[in-house]
Amino acid sequence: MLQLTDVSKKYPLSTQALYQVNLSIGPGEVVGLFGANGAGKTTLLKCILGLLPCEGAITLDGAPINHTNIARLSFATCEHSFFPNLTSQAHRDFYRSHFPAWRDKRFHALMDFFHLPDHRPLRSFSTGQQNQFEVILALCQGAEYILMDEPFAGNDIFNREDFYKVLLGILEPTETVILSTHLLTEINSFISRAVLLWDGQIVGDVSALELDEQGLTVWEYVKEKYHYAPDRVSSTLWELTGEEDNPS
Repeated sequence: MLQLTDVSKKYPLSTQALYQVNLSIGPGEVVGLFGANGAGKTTLLKCILGLLPCEGAITLDGAPINHTNIARLSFATCEHSFFPNLTSQAHRDFYRSHFPAWRDKRFHALMDFFHLPDHRPLRSFSTGQQNQFEVILALCQGAEYILMDEPFAGNDIFNREDFYKVLLGILEPTETVILSTHLLTEINSFISRAVLLWDGQIVGDVSALELDEQGLTVWEYVKEKYHYAPDRVSSTLWELTGEEDNPS
């Protein structure tokens, strides 16, 4: 169980990025982490990983996250964490030597799925290919909690849609995914739970089953919690031009 208790984070000379966040995530969940830009999604993931200091407590099965258990977590970030001058094969050799639970069969299957080359340095990959490889490393490390921060930036919709299906097929019952993304409509049927951040606080936490019972999609749930005003475009255009956005 990943447990966050009263987690807060304030950047110097900045507003409060996180404020007293309480969250429990158990094994086998696929959690969508949603929120507008600046809501605190990336900060939350980095605090969990210990990449940012924060107030409050973050524990894994009751123990603080440190060098003794950090291998139980992996991270796929659009900021990238690979070695740009190393090839895919060199990364595989490095990770396999450092992570005893490395999943070699999964690595080769996902490399084939994305049609990624083995013997070219990562700096020669396109942005989309680099993001794909970042995800592969996170999924093959052998971690139990796999954190992803906008992992599919630069990827076309066909690659993303097919990958969601593959991911659901390869995840084991003990593996947990926490996925921060703006692609709400695409992952509606993929996640088992939606957590919504607003100004550094959790304002929504609902299971996919509860959404089904309410007859809501993730996007509809987010709009409801964010108090989205559907007439905001029309109001702005009228103020600026004196015209509606869809005049009859």
